[in-house]
Amino acid sequence: MSLDPALRSRIESILGADRVVLFMKGQPAMPQCGFSAKAVGALQDLGVQFGHVNVLADQEIREGIKAYGDWPTIPQLYVDGELIGGSDIILQMASSGELSSLLGLAAPDRTPPSITVTPAAVEMLKGALADAPGAALQLSIDASFQPNFQLAPLDDNAIAAESNGLRVQFDSASARRADGITIDWVDDIRGQGLAINNPNAPKPVQELDVRAADDQLRAGAITLVDVRPADERAIAAINGKFETFDGDNRAKLEALPKDTPLAFLCHRGGRSAQAAAQFLALGFTNVFNVTGGIDAWSENVDNSVPKY
Repeated sequence: MSLDPALRSRIESILGADRVVLFMKGQPAMPQCGFSAKAVGALQDLGVQFGHVNVLADQEIREGIKAYGDWPTIPQLYVDGELIGGSDIILQMASSGELSSLLGLAAPDRTPPSITVTPAAVEMLKGALADAPGAALQLSIDASFQPNFQLAPLDDNAIAAESNGLRVQFDSASARRADGITIDWVDDIRGQGLAINNPNAPKPVQELDVRAADDQLRAGAITLVDVRPADERAIAAINGKFETFDGDNRAKLEALPKDTPLAFLCHRGGRSAQAAAQFLALGFTNVFNVTGGIDAWSENVDNSVPKY
């Protein structure tokens, strides 16, 4: 498609504002497609500062950027105004060190992780490999420490570790997260499947009863974050000090020391659980979800707080 000059000018202005720009679906803190999440994760793993554009919020840019770089899909990464590529290319360049070199960063650590694969898991995984000649086992571990095993083309240059005669490939970020893992095959009450014990994974989000949350808030032992938008908080809010995600407050919270105790609150506990998990993925170690949200607060802490 031909590109309207005004739209071209908008895109060039965006590209001129930051050296590294990612056109994506959603925001870095909450990507709205798996490919965008992978691209964000790769850039964050390298410690790259980057501008971003949520194409879901701007249909004109969403279609225009495809024509601008003659690239049909989102996400798209630009460096110094030049198109680098989409999610797969970003991950490949990040793992090989090419992206670090392009950005003037130190080369990524390519030390193979220490892994243990039990004999039962080796037997099952070798069976899968036998049905896929020329393939290799690849283990990806994302920023939330969620593992993903898949068959991938054998790459002699990939970071690889071996246990009990089984070779496993990793990208550089996954290799760091995988050091010390144990991979087992289980057949018990959980069902059949691979079980991965990763000592590097953060503790899960802890649930915090509203009464305990109130006690800790009064004692100054936690920072309470109400993740609801302002219109909901206007209907019902706690009678105490709390933070929000309004304006640049979220960025300020993300900049706090990683051991800061944070308790997240919403209407009934769903959105706050998601926010807590996102902060856990950022490296925060004392993260809580206030069980039942403002609804439970009204019932069990302060009956003057309206329910809605």
